[in-house]
Formats: sequence, structure tokens, C-alpha cells
Amino acid sequence: MDTQASDARPVLEGPDIARVLTRIAHEIVERAKGADDVVLLGIPTRGVFLAQRLAAKLEEITDRKIPVGSLDITMYRDDLRLQPPRALARTEIPGDGVDGRLVVLVDDVLFSGRTIRAALDALSDIGRPRAVQLAVLVDRGHRELPIRADYVGKNLPTSLRETVKVQLAEEDGRDTVLLGAKRTATGAQH
Repeated sequence: MDTQASDARPVLEGPDIARVLTRIAHEIVERAKGADDVVLLGIPTRGVFLAQRLAAKLEEITDRKIPVGSLDITMYRDDLRLQPPRALARTEIPGDGVDGRLVVLVDDVLFSGRTIRAALDALSDIGRPRAVQLAVLVDRGHRELPIRADYVGKNLPTSLRETVKVQLAEEDGRDTVLLGAKRTATGAQH
């Protein structure tokens, strides 16, 4: 378990996460007028799990299969040379592709906007969507680029001395969003 969890306080728990994903799914259906051409692409790691959960919620609402995949942004990051080497994640594009479709990028935390800029660059190498939208579980502010989410589970104003850690059952054994003090060692925190 991450030592960060011991000094962090939960701001969302499992039922809260399920509820906000249901709300986001309804918002997508409303804005997309039925979600007929929606494709969900999760940004690894936790964004992929959130995209899969969101697809299941959309399928309950629309009674149709929603294409879902993953979009690895590792080679598109602007901090690639500043960080230690990292393993590539998988990019999996649904069979019908993204051309002419409404692509909803899904991520766990929106912070500086740099991850989403990298995702937009990666997506442009794959195809030409009709439109691209962004769904995030948590928006913590502190944008460095002019990027905003179309669908937000929780707006969580934070200081730069705080971290937001999303834990999902598929990866971490439980569903929670933790807010804690920033550690000095580098980690997978936003």
C-alpha cells in the first residue's frame, strides 16, 4: 500500500465514484443525443478502468454496446526526457476506429493539462474524430495549458502542496480518492 494513503483523507469513496460515473454517463448521452457515435478512450492506467466503467453505465442507459479502448501517451509527453524511463502502456483502438466519431478521453485527475495535450497529439496520429471531449473523475485545478474537462466527477480545489491519489479496485483493491500532503519522493500522484 502507498504510504501516502496513511496521511491522506478520502474525498470520494466507492459509492461516490459510482454515482459520479452514472451522472457523467447521463451527461454524455444528453450532450451526444444518444451516444450513437461515442467512443471512449481511457488514458492508462486508471483512466482505462474508468472508461470501462463508464462504457458499462452508458450501455445500461442506451441499450447499445459502447466502443472503449485505451490511448497510451507515453511517447507524446513533454516531460519524457526529464523523467526516468517508463514502460509503454497499450493503445487499443476499437475496431471501427475513431474517424468521424465523438471521442471521449477519460482520465482520473486533471491537473496541469499536459497529459491531455499529449493525448490529443497521440489521438491525431490515430485518426480524425468528429469531436473530442474530456471526462475526468477529479479536476484539481492548476492548469498550465488552456484545457478544461467537459465532464467532471468532482471539482477539488487544491494547493500545490497537496496531492490527489485515485485508487480503483482493478488496480489498487479499493475505490477511493485521497487528498494528502505532497511527498518529496516522486510517485504516481497528481
